[in-house]
Amino acid sequence: MTVSLRYKPYGNTINGNRMKKIVVLGAGLVGSVIAKDLSKNHRVTSVDIDPSTAQKFLDFPEIRTIQTDLADPAKIREIVREFDLVIGAVPGFMGYQTMKTVIEAGRDMVDISFMPEDFLALNGLAQKHKVTVVADCGVAPGMGNIILGHHNREMHVQSYECLVGGLPVVREWPYEYKAVFSPIDVIEEYTRPARYIQNYEMVTKEALSDPELIHFDEVGTLESWNSDGLRSLMFTMKNIPHMIEKTLRYPGCIEYLRVLRASGFFSYEEIEVNGTKIRPIDVTAKLLFPKWQLKEGEEDFTIMRITIKGIENGARRTYTYHLLDKFDRNSKTISMARTTGYTCTAVANLLLDGGFSAHGVSAPETLGAGVGNLAYILKYLEERNVIYRRS
Repeated sequence: MTVSLRYKPYGNTINGNRMKKIVVLGAGLVGSVIAKDLSKNHRVTSVDIDPSTAQKFLDFPEIRTIQTDLADPAKIREIVREFDLVIGAVPGFMGYQTMKTVIEAGRDMVDISFMPEDFLALNGLAQKHKVTVVADCGVAPGMGNIILGHHNREMHVQSYECLVGGLPVVREWPYEYKAVFSPIDVIEEYTRPARYIQNYEMVTKEALSDPELIHFDEVGTLESWNSDGLRSLMFTMKNIPHMIEKTLRYPGCIEYLRVLRASGFFSYEEIEVNGTKIRPIDVTAKLLFPKWQLKEGEEDFTIMRITIKGIENGARRTYTYHLLDKFDRNSKTISMARTTGYTCTAVANLLLDGGFSAHGVSAPETLGAGVGNLAYILKYLEERNVIYRRS
């Protein structure tokens, strides 16, 4: 394990307030933004296997860096034991084991790894170790869950719809898309069956199904399709008869994704090529990721519309939350990292401020149901110019 020596010694306070020690596991596009934001008020260490991690924080010398392999549970246990809070920002395929290890180490955690496994299965373990963990604390899943959790406490919710997408400002042929997460995690959206709730029953369809063109005044017409984004809501909000999440992309993307999927490029089953066994998904990710990466100075935006309908105080109500966030030209921070990362840091600060302390692994909707928690998070985001308009 290598510890970077490029840092200033930690102080004990900022503006008279006691600083907390936070470790961020993962220093990708989102993890690095999380570390920078938290370093304004806390003592932060960033951990990643990438030897160039320290270069990301040249303008933030107060952030310590550790280079190590986070796939090794022993190394995670060794690192996290000295910290007050752990942030999980590793790729999804590493998320479950990482969370399990942090829990066993007895440390509180906020996670954005969006693991394919059911993180609620670790609830009993977290209760046993008396730790507080909140998972899926991004924009979607994450902020949508928090908003729904708030309204589920205030009203009888009858339907929930979340439309969300992160896109490049400039549409570049042929993909008209850029990824900020692990490429395999992105491809999972195109292959994992999409589940939604209709008349209290779970409906399962293939990903990319039920395409629909939807107009947004600020960005024009986008294409939506069924994705498996409800996650924990399917199990924690069984009182709601209708719930669905759909992903937004530029029109035309569904067709080429279906072609790639039908041709086997997203398959995990090994095939033999010239005597060598390979997984097509690995080749596809290797080829596509460079083409999906945002180039230096390239701008993106995040758009989300949440619609919640139900009965409140005996009257029919419809609440709509609308987010349009853009690349921050001053800090050179991409929008998807801002909207995902700042939701995570808002929740982290809420925990450190004592706003949520339930032992166990909680979904973000559980946190959102706490009195004042949504207002706390919206204010935190607004201070960073991530603004949700409600009507």
